[in-house]
Amino acid sequence: MLLSLVIPVYDEEAALPRLLDALREVLGGMACDHEILFVDDGSRDGTARLLAGAAAADPRVKVLSFSRNFGHQAAITAGLDFAAGDAVVVMDADLQDPPGLLPEMVALYEGGFDVVSARRVGRDGESRFKRGSASLFYFLMRRAVDERLRPQVGDFRLFSRAAVLALRGFREQHRFVRGLVAWLGLKEAIVPFRRPARVAGSTKYPAWKMARFAWTAISSFSALPLKLSLGAGLLLTTLGIGYSAYVLYETLVLKTTVRGWSSLACLQVLFSGATLTAVGLLGDYVARIYEEIKGRPLYLVAEARNLPPAAAPPPRGVRLAARPAAAAARLAGEPMELDLAAGPIR
Repeated sequence: MLLSLVIPVYDEEAALPRLLDALREVLGGMACDHEILFVDDGSRDGTARLLAGAAAADPRVKVLSFSRNFGHQAAITAGLDFAAGDAVVVMDADLQDPPGLLPEMVALYEGGFDVVSARRVGRDGESRFKRGSASLFYFLMRRAVDERLRPQVGDFRLFSRAAVLALRGFREQHRFVRGLVAWLGLKEAIVPFRRPARVAGSTKYPAWKMARFAWTAISSFSALPLKLSLGAGLLLTTLGIGYSAYVLYETLVLKTTVRGWSSLACLQVLFSGATLTAVGLLGDYVARIYEEIKGRPLYLVAEARNLPPAAAPPPRGVRLAARPAAAAARLAGEPMELDLAAGPIR
């Protein structure tokens, strides 16, 4: 059996040495072959250098380097596209997904489960706001996206080969991997764990990114916002008809036509805001349709280490051709300076 670990990384220079040590300790005691596939999502610190050194020291350490930052979900997608294992585990690089759970997850996989998910029963080192916003996030996801979504289950999961091949079939631009897993409905086991604090560095998901991620999840899997805007529009229309009846009564019966200008102004603002909100929601959905129709790649792999040259991703994934060895050696040397004033290069 081959176990693949897919680990997206973005500016994790401080955490990587401790992660590699922890993985070596755990994987060394497991009776299976393994590969560790890091997906560098456009890191700007020394992450790429550390990964290159780890790949040079151990051929089981493999690295995909994106040309720029494509996002965490795209990095997971690329890892699943290139992972060769019979079982594939997706985990974070900050050791908040403990490697010590891997033996238990593999045992459940060997027991016949296609998906083994790690559920957080506690969160160390996180603020009350972070814990509360996370609970709200999972509540909204279950109500607005799919009730089959597991509460307090992130992307720390083991997938069987069958599950990986199924996930490779989803190639939409705006991705929510947890929703895709729930949509599959495969046989799933849950492993509870207490999530430790991040070992180093800072979170890559502040509040505004979590809000954007939640909106991507909702709009990619549900038309609920459009239905809510329709309901709000019908409600406001009903109120408007009622107010119109009141205006007619005031004009024809009470014979007063001057009173009520302030309320009219307030109603105008209310209806205008509701209209613009509904148009904005519709525009966001149309924009997502437009981006899907263009069919642009989900990611672009600029460099790969310890992966066969023939390994190509599924549709909407791009891997650049490897540079010739001589050219790569020249580029790895000192930077070149070109004198553009000297005329064109011949």
